[in-house]
Amino acid sequence: FEQIFKNSLTGLPIGGGKGGSNFDPKGKSDREVMAFCQSFMNELYRHIGQDQDVPAGDIGVGGREVGYLYGQYKRLTKQYEGVLTGKGLTFGGSLARTEATGYGLLYFTNEVLKANGESLEGKTAVVSGSGNVATYAIEKAQQLGANVVTASDSTGWVYDPEGIDVALLKDIKEVRRLRMSDYAAERPSAEYHEGKGVWTIEADVALPCATQNEVDIDDAKNIVSNNYIALVEGANMPTTLEATKYLQDNGILFGPAKAANAGGVAVSALEMSQNSERLSWTFEEVDNRLANIMKNIFKQIQDSCTKYEQGNDYVAGANIAGFEKVAEAMQGQGIV
Repeated sequence: FEQIFKNSLTGLPIGGGKGGSNFDPKGKSDREVMAFCQSFMNELYRHIGQDQDVPAGDIGVGGREVGYLYGQYKRLTKQYEGVLTGKGLTFGGSLARTEATGYGLLYFTNEVLKANGESLEGKTAVVSGSGNVATYAIEKAQQLGANVVTASDSTGWVYDPEGIDVALLKDIKEVRRLRMSDYAAERPSAEYHEGKGVWTIEADVALPCATQNEVDIDDAKNIVSNNYIALVEGANMPTTLEATKYLQDNGILFGPAKAANAGGVAVSALEMSQNSERLSWTFEEVDNRLANIMKNIFKQIQDSCTKYEQGNDYVAGANIAGFEKVAEAMQGQGIV
């Protein structure tokens, strides 16, 4: 339901689903990753299609993996169609797809803050993760005037009071595929810490962008005691239910993942549109559409909160707005 409601909120004609595999790409060569992707597609191709099911990347699946999967799909079907999103720009991908989830997160965060008399300008933000979502969330946050002072990976995290150096982060994680400890080694202002600890830093805005259930009740207590204004989810469901309730009960503005990180799937749908048109839009055109989609998602949530007297409970607002659209569509088609 989480993915279905998220896709519903985008206003685009897409359903939702989740799937994956138990293959761990860490420590594997490009050749090993390619062999697995090709083997995986040897079965998956029977169950997907541009008008049936369109997979996209997620944890452990980026542009490299999507490219291998798409290449095998074409070999097997002899079809050139928009059946996977997040493709390379030379074979049907969309500009701004790489940035979409992180950028969309910050467009949504900005709307949350504006609706409550705040803005990102001059704020300190903490981000967990150092993958696609985190990297571009940091980049857009800095463009909107915030100082982002943390990033992390599965082994540890860095605190950089001068602000995360995005160019160095991209080089470390995307090009050389190294650890955050290597970032700290090359950045004099950064401190490296083993394990967890991002949420102990004093800041204004928390942006968890790493993985599911990463923010627990102890983290929530740290966030409240440090007087954060907001927590907005960049990863899929990164905050436990207990932590979510504690944050809301203590007046922290809470942006749920099904709304806040919908930018990725929104631009996936825009990629599908471009594939259908056999056209490629400019970065600015895609980015502007993304910004408008995220603003519209927040407006739907606000409208639901007002209609059902939910105050600033954006979790309830997102659930109601997403559910109503799905329920209305099902009733209209005679499915229920």
